[in-house]
Amino acid sequence: MPDNTDFTKVFAALKSIFKPYAKKMDVVRDTDDYYLLNTRIMMRNKQPLAFGMVRRGKSYVSFHLMSVYALPGLLKDMSPELKKRMQGKACFNFKEVDQKLFSELKKLTKDGAQKFSDAKVVERLRMVQERGRK
Repeated sequence: MPDNTDFTKVFAALKSIFKPYAKKMDVVRDTDDYYLLNTRIMMRNKQPLAFGMVRRGKSYVSFHLMSVYALPGLLKDMSPELKKRMQGKACFNFKEVDQKLFSELKKLTKDGAQKFSDAKVVERLRMVQERGRK
């Protein structure tokens, strides 16, 4: 089983995937074991649209990418190897650095950021959110 220092490396590698987007988004939390990044897009519930998070736990490091939850079509070309790491609809768990899968997450993150910057996509998300509240 990997020790905590291995998880530190995994956390740092996964967090680095979000770093290019931090200037145009809001870093809500940045600690040694938790990194949360929100867009600056306000939703109908007066909360920002979440973009992603990395969390170091006891058994693995989790990478959450909310664009794949909101827009599951982004996952259509996901590799079987990355799919095995998926827990739920937007979370990927890792115990060690895997450059191939991290590169795939980097592309998914870029694609998600592009979608979240599209005003038509954001408006559709707001409409879905509004219907869900009724």
